Amino acid sequence: MTRYVAALIREMEMVAADLRPRTVFFGGGTPTLLTLQHWEQIFTGMARLKLLGAQEWTVECNPATLSLDKARLLRAGGVNRVSMGVQSFNAALLDRLGRVHSREMAFKSFDILRQAGFDNLNIDLMFAIPGQTREVWRETLAEATALGSEHLSSYEVIYEEDTPLYAQLRAGRFAVDEDLACAMYEELVERAAAAGFRQYEIANFARDGAPPAADRACQHNLNYWRGGAFHGLGPSATNYVGGVRAKHWSNTLRYCEAIEGGERGIESAEELTPLARAGETAAFGLRMVAGWPFEEFCEVTGHDLRREWAVDMEQLERRGWARILPDRFQLTWQGLRFADAAAEAFLR
Repeated sequence: MTRYVAALIREMEMVAADLRPRTVFFGGGTPTLLTLQHWEQIFTGMARLKLLGAQEWTVECNPATLSLDKARLLRAGGVNRVSMGVQSFNAALLDRLGRVHSREMAFKSFDILRQAGFDNLNIDLMFAIPGQTREVWRETLAEATALGSEHLSSYEVIYEEDTPLYAQLRAGRFAVDEDLACAMYEELVERAAAAGFRQYEIANFARDGAPPAADRACQHNLNYWRGGAFHGLGPSATNYVGGVRAKHWSNTLRYCEAIEGGERGIESAEELTPLARAGETAAFGLRMVAGWPFEEFCEVTGHDLRREWAVDMEQLERRGWARILPDRFQLTWQGLRFADAAAEAFLR
């Protein structure tokens, strides 16, 4: 971890002259595994490089890796949003997912974050877990919404290769129940709304608070979904700057070696054509409940959805997955459920 932190700070030095971050997101893993000393090094490096002061700075958190001292240090360093990977409050399901935290740790960590002064917290849940019944899912949603977080995100379980769940699926230990997954998603949307959350993206729900933080939607993710540029640092990170998409090495050791050799640690890069970039932007933006306003899409991409993708939009509308309105194109509830499939029509 010490070598990784040193490499991360060195990469910050490589890009610092080109940016003043509006949002920062430390995630894609468990940043709270880092020690207090590591975090102090990161904050010191960012201060030296004038990278502090972001409007929104999110850190992902595993409930088993948080202490009050660490939470206070994060808050003092400028972190103002934490996304806590709870996944479930059910002990059997946490064990099946291979999570190292208990339900008690999740509640305790939430209290610790509040005590440290965080007023913008996200609870991250997972549904359609093997063995998860609708009743268990209802209990999880009830407990999650009762916590009073400002944000809620929830994703259907993904079976990735080289994971225990994937091996169990291939071995026939359980079967995927699409109907149950759809029912759980519908229940998520209904119960989140009943608890005062506003759905703004397929799997993301935010509370509308008082000014100056009236909108608790994750600003960092909104930038992704609306086709904005971003710098990515660290192993497996992706960059999207100047129309060029680049991906870092996933192997941490290889990443560190590259940085120590004076390189960025980038494994691959491609420059998208304007049309390909617009199609990708359309696909990502359709994850938003509001869809794509036609005029805004033109401003962002220089292309017109009504001209380049007229046939694709009409086909999705006939299928019941989308609606074409006078000012915008957006997916229906059913379309949001299968947004990845709907988005493929826009890729060029």
